[in-house]
Amino acid sequence: MPRKINCFFLSLISCFFITSCDSNAVFDRYESAPNQWHKDSIVSFNFKAPDTVNYYNLFVNLRNTNDYKFSNLFLLVELNYPNGKAVKDTLEYKMAAPNGELLGTGFSDIKENKLWFRGFNESFKFNEEGDYTVNIQHAMRKNGDINGIENLEGITEIGFRVEHAQK
Repeated sequence: MPRKINCFFLSLISCFFITSCDSNAVFDRYESAPNQWHKDSIVSFNFKAPDTVNYYNLFVNLRNTNDYKFSNLFLLVELNYPNGKAVKDTLEYKMAAPNGELLGTGFSDIKENKLWFRGFNESFKFNEEGDYTVNIQHAMRKNGDINGIENLEGITEIGFRVEHAQK
């Protein structure tokens, strides 16, 4: 019985440290892509602007497995403002080192990548109060192929994160 209690307290303390170390997060959510990410599948995240005074960094987060067969990733990311304005970007991210080893953090075959969306050169400021929506879609193609890759394998989760900018 004492061993079970020790394991419980160790788990409780670990959870406390994990959550306390992430005090910068304002919004952090993931959506699952169970087997494949279809080219027409748009992952959406809705959130309320934290404020219109402070600065923030915005990230696209991805979890992928060794089944991801490419060295890069193209994404279409759209940020919709409360007033109806929308800004859409085509972004390219490096996903593998020159030797083919997948980038990201993780000890198993699942890697996590925190990819900059806004805030890299200049921190992002929410200039309008209200609800924002971010839409994320992959735009991968094979070289010389006009049509996109129908089902992108190896991406298991797509996430979006807003965190306080470090001063």
